[in-house]
Amino acid sequence: MDTRTDEATAQRFQALLLQHRGIVVKVAGTYAWHPDDRDDLAQEIAAQLWRSFPGYDPARPFATWMYRIALNVAISHVRQRTRGPQQAESWDDARHDTADPRAHDHEAQQQVDLLYRFIRQQPALDRALLLLYLEDHSYRDIADVLGISETNVATKIGRLKQRIRDEL
Repeated sequence: MDTRTDEATAQRFQALLLQHRGIVVKVAGTYAWHPDDRDDLAQEIAAQLWRSFPGYDPARPFATWMYRIALNVAISHVRQRTRGPQQAESWDDARHDTADPRAHDHEAQQQVDLLYRFIRQQPALDRALLLLYLEDHSYRDIADVLGISETNVATKIGRLKQRIRDEL
């Protein structure tokens, strides 16, 4: 590969990453609650996306590929952190960093807080399901990203919705 091809590949990757940067932000925010941890995870995701970019198939949607990589990195990140020393973080600190500034209604903000707490308590795969579902992805897209069947996605989302209704 010559220098021009390398530069073109890097520019193409940077443009796609910039266009879809919200995915990295959302995934990092879902799996890391402390600002420094979120930044580290976002950098880790971006680095893995770059390392994996040569294997990206342009015939497939970039966002789906990106979600798959980002979620795999985030899940690995969570697993590594749970094996090491536990870093306690107060829920109030995490809520402050992730609260929706547009939610002026106190009751609505309480519901958002409860939903964040519920999501935070879920296993990594369920967090991914909720993240993608709340982003209005189709069951087919979610299945592609997570590598499970659409039927499995529908079943898991149905169960999660019921748990949310029961617990919140």
